[in-house]
Amino acid sequence: MENKLTDEIYNSLVQELRRGNIILSVLSQLHIPQYGYSLVVSLDEKGVPVEPGTLYPLLRRLEKQNILESTWDTNASKPRKYYKLSKNGGKVYDELCKEWFKIAKNMENILKSQE
Repeated sequence: MENKLTDEIYNSLVQELRRGNIILSVLSQLHIPQYGYSLVVSLDEKGVPVEPGTLYPLLRRLEKQNILESTWDTNASKPRKYYKLSKNGGKVYDELCKEWFKIAKNMENILKSQE
């Protein structure tokens, strides 16, 4: 990049692009129960960094929307709340995946047309 301001603008735009993918990224990992920190680590390992301050409110919102269900594990030394897709959440995830692939295909066509 040319200068610090351009770098800041670029980084801000990249962050906006990633923000739009967080929900689908999170849902993709919840076919099996996971707790918040395990999601942070799992997504980061897959190249999708998510701040805990972003993730936890999202998990609570998705639970309120009946997309996720949760259970507490109090057997370990530290109680953990595990989240997984609800039956409805699985359907929502499948539909979001279809929409994602449609959007990705359309974006690929748009971007290739500019070459």
